[in-house]
Amino acid sequence: MGLVHEIIDGFDPAEPVRRVARREELLLGAPLPSPKRPPRSYRPIEAVHFPAHFVPQGFEPPKGIFESDHVRIERQTMAGFRQPFYHRNCDVDELSYQVHGTRTLMTELGSVDLVAGDFSRIPVTVAHDNHAHDDIHILFYVPAHVAELSPPVRTSEPVFPPFAGWEPEVRNLMTTECLGGPEHDIVMTPVDEQLLLEQARSEPERINVLRPSAESADADGTDWLYRSAQIRIGHTAVGRSDGRLYRTHRDADDIQYQISGRRLLVTQLGALELEPGDFVRIPVGVAFTSIVTEPSEHLTVLSALTVPQVAETNKTGRVLDVPELDRLRPAE
Repeated sequence: MGLVHEIIDGFDPAEPVRRVARREELLLGAPLPSPKRPPRSYRPIEAVHFPAHFVPQGFEPPKGIFESDHVRIERQTMAGFRQPFYHRNCDVDELSYQVHGTRTLMTELGSVDLVAGDFSRIPVTVAHDNHAHDDIHILFYVPAHVAELSPPVRTSEPVFPPFAGWEPEVRNLMTTECLGGPEHDIVMTPVDEQLLLEQARSEPERINVLRPSAESADADGTDWLYRSAQIRIGHTAVGRSDGRLYRTHRDADDIQYQISGRRLLVTQLGALELEPGDFVRIPVGVAFTSIVTEPSEHLTVLSALTVPQVAETNKTGRVLDVPELDRLRPAE
């Protein structure tokens, strides 16, 4: 009998948690037959994979991965060019995580160069554009206002030129609602780019660049960087784990993006071998853990409301019994 423990927690970290002992083969097992309540079949855990390395291509709109009425998560890639317009959100803060390459973020609060591992937040109503090289970044559109939980490592400044070869132009400015989603633009008009970027000289606020810190991480290795009423975003680093401590969120979906390293995600809906570039959503109420034999990093997004996957699934979980899990666990 393999004894493990399950932590049952909630979206609010201030709430008390419960720790219960479980037999692992039963925690992950199929339900017993019952003539009065026949068990339903449950959809296995699923993942969406995109290359973690840069693949050259022309400009394309961001790829939607998860979307609901209260958050959108997208993946974007750019190479040596700008997006076709400046953008202003009416209802959300726009957050990003830089996966690969470099990107110059130009805004009414100043410009800043972003490198792999950087987080940033563009406050609601702030117009912005990007100029990127070999870039991959993840976007989070979260209803304003989102609180930053860590001090910045860098901030934006009025910089002219914001990148080499820049010449001011009259460009379009698109304003959107409904979490900045496709086909939700309200109006598009020309804007004087020089005047727009000069606005930073009159603004006290700046774009803050955050990076995770091991010193700030919780017991699970997660450094929480942002929080809103219904969303928490953090960075999780795990050096090694035998996966004998499971976690269940009673009131939150857990969305993860694998940054580096490989790990085995074990859930009551099946197990998935995660590699860099994988997105996965663990539904509310489902127990899960990770077996980690090499250093692993991933983004963690907790959502107090369900966030459906909108991208096509290309990886599906499989059932592994406890002896198989034991063979995959790191040596004592």
